[in-house]
Amino acid sequence: MTQIFTHSGHRENGPQTENNQSQLQDSQYPIGKPHSREIIDNFCENQLERIFDSADIKIGGNRPWDIHIYNPLVFRRAITEGNLGLGESYMDGFWECDDLEEFMFRLISSKADEKIVAPVMFIGKWIGKTYNLQRPSRAYTVGETHYNTGNDLFMAMLDQRMIYSCGYWKEAETLDEAQEKKLCLIFNKLQLQPGMHLLDIGCGWGGAARFASEHYKVSVTGITISTEQAKIAREHCAGLPVTIELIDYRKLQGSFDRIYSIGMFEHVGYKNYRNYFELVSRCLIPDGLTLLHTIGSNTSTTNGDPWSCKYIFPNSMLPSASQITKNFEGLFILEDWHVFTYDYSLTLKTWYTNFEKHWPLLRSSYSERFRRMWRYYLLSFSGAFRCRSIQLWQVLLSKNGLQGKTSIAR
Repeated sequence: MTQIFTHSGHRENGPQTENNQSQLQDSQYPIGKPHSREIIDNFCENQLERIFDSADIKIGGNRPWDIHIYNPLVFRRAITEGNLGLGESYMDGFWECDDLEEFMFRLISSKADEKIVAPVMFIGKWIGKTYNLQRPSRAYTVGETHYNTGNDLFMAMLDQRMIYSCGYWKEAETLDEAQEKKLCLIFNKLQLQPGMHLLDIGCGWGGAARFASEHYKVSVTGITISTEQAKIAREHCAGLPVTIELIDYRKLQGSFDRIYSIGMFEHVGYKNYRNYFELVSRCLIPDGLTLLHTIGSNTSTTNGDPWSCKYIFPNSMLPSASQITKNFEGLFILEDWHVFTYDYSLTLKTWYTNFEKHWPLLRSSYSERFRRMWRYYLLSFSGAFRCRSIQLWQVLLSKNGLQGKTSIAR
């Protein structure tokens, strides 16, 4: 049986996980003089306990958000690697928490996570400043790694239209309703009229393009960097004036009445923000509108979270408000900035419920480690949105300003 490390350092029996037996054996120390590695681990354990205390999280406690540690490597990895080490340790079954979303909410909202200054964070910042991680040669990486994970997974997790972004839960009771209200919100803000030609940058599985075509009588060109998304999108939009292309946004040509991107800007990268807005400006008619639906950061950064970049969204990073405004300055006029961050927490928790509900049907195609990785992804992001550590924004822009009295949809 694996030993659980309690807040007092005492050990009690806990479940043995598949991946940690050799690690546990490696962590045993000879009797006698303390081993140098043992001293380091004791130091890391004390540090992590103090950090958790500031978030009212107890190691070995009995509340849903308390953490139970089955392998002492967690202490060292969390202190020296931050969220990367904490996340990988969870994937390996080295620790458990009954309410992972609440655990993350408490950890982030108390800013306890900021007390961990891991070397990997400095390395990531240096790489982000030195290299363009989102350059054209790397454009398809996130599509191959994440969006091509498996259409069966996303069909089980998402709503009926397969919209993989934050729903709008105002007067909505179900995920389907929240996503439909989000699409109506976007297209009403864009003031769509029949016969318009829209550009959907990062069209996903085609749900938004199909909805716009069916309900607003417009034609749509959608682009994606995921082969699996493109395949499903073409099937979903068959028979409609919708064209789906598998290309990087930087290769776009043409002129459009309206342009929008939903959950795509997080993959653009700060070195490319200006190029993105210049391209949109070039492709948008003079009296056109564009809408940016994106996750945002409260502070400007040059790199993404190490765990998320490694396992979920390679090369991703979140823009700050100042990075967005700086890069559309001189190209667009700001018409509206809408914040509905908490709605993403609700969306993620619903995705998680769907994922767990359908796991018996998915388990033959995905490992238990993948299940824990996906659970960590959905619930840690939900906790971060709930405490407003990260944001959800819809930014409406015009090229020459909306004339006269305007009323932006809500």
